Amino acid sequence: MTAVVVVGAGQAGLQAADALRAGGYGGELVVVGEEPDPPYQRPPLSKDYLMAETDPLPLRGPAFFEGITYAGGARVLAVDRRRREVELDDGRRIGYSALVLATGAVNRTLPGADLAGVHGLRTLADARALRAELADARSVVVAGAGFIGLEFAAAARARGLAVTVLEAAERPLARAVSPVMSDFLAGAHRSAGVELRLGEGVSALEGSGGRVRAVVGTSGAVLPADVVLVGVGVRPRTELAEAAGLAVDDGVVVDEYLRTADPAVYAIGDCARFPCHHAGVPARLESVQNAADQGRHVAKVLLGTPEPYRELPWFWSHQGPVRLQIAGLAQAADTALVSGDVASGRFSVLRFREERLVAVESVNRPADHLAARRLLAAGGALSPADAAAPSFSLKEFEARDRAAVG
Repeated sequence: MTAVVVVGAGQAGLQAADALRAGGYGGELVVVGEEPDPPYQRPPLSKDYLMAETDPLPLRGPAFFEGITYAGGARVLAVDRRRREVELDDGRRIGYSALVLATGAVNRTLPGADLAGVHGLRTLADARALRAELADARSVVVAGAGFIGLEFAAAARARGLAVTVLEAAERPLARAVSPVMSDFLAGAHRSAGVELRLGEGVSALEGSGGRVRAVVGTSGAVLPADVVLVGVGVRPRTELAEAAGLAVDDGVVVDEYLRTADPAVYAIGDCARFPCHHAGVPARLESVQNAADQGRHVAKVLLGTPEPYRELPWFWSHQGPVRLQIAGLAQAADTALVSGDVASGRFSVLRFREERLVAVESVNRPADHLAARRLLAAGGALSPADAAAPSFSLKEFEARDRAAVG
């Protein structure tokens, strides 16, 4: 049997399979997923799941898997590019006409992460273990003020726990948002009762009897902890590609069609490093949007309608009452202009590079976010002077721009 084989049953992998079927592909289709649970929505794990007793929603209903060979709880051990086969850990060998690597990423860890009470948060198994421990915990320490760390901190604080967040950088989400947004988020978490320690990383995890008891910060501070969440980033899962002789550079290297150097092998989602039109350089993006859009895109390529991948990146993060949405990709040196009232908790930060709008960060302003996505995708010409006008409205500007074009 030869088939289109998709390795990975997360957002990217299932979207690729879905789009192939929707696009008329009638051949064999195999999806291999390591986790024993049916594929599920991952974003709620750091938020809603920790507050409820129900499992997250499935990524697809039962009807989706009719006509698809789904190998759940299985792992691909090796890719034989010469034979065009994958070898599974149960001994099966499956031939492929095209192979889509959607292997995702895994959490980075810290020394001492093998102590009981120390957790990462990426899979449903992680979230189940963490939620069970939170039931009896009193003090929580979070290593890292990234998206996962801040989302978890908000959820743990909402449960009434004492929460301390250690972040080695001088501001939260330093690589993702502007200083204005970082300052707002820091204030929002502190107002909710989170102890946020910036410029302080983790020096050590201390335990006794095999269980974590405290976190030692780089300042020497010792912070008691019943539970520790390690949220210090992820690394792409590239082992299969590397062992198969494919190029790897902070992700599986692909071209603008999401193909590796082997024309029968593709990579999408968190594991793929691709020529990013909006960044202007090769990039690897970790987002539901990128995973889903690349899944749809690789299906088009496989179905014979190849186009360069140029979808606009966008992101979101729910941190308690804060709904952060980001459209586009900014850099640290980009100019930032605020639209709205930061003190009200409803505003947007517009990022400009050489007088050109490149990204918009919005808090509790979904209309701004949708307008930003449309404007950036269309290449609308919003200038800093336009945005600085006292009566400026991003939603209204985008509507006028759209009307002028169309």
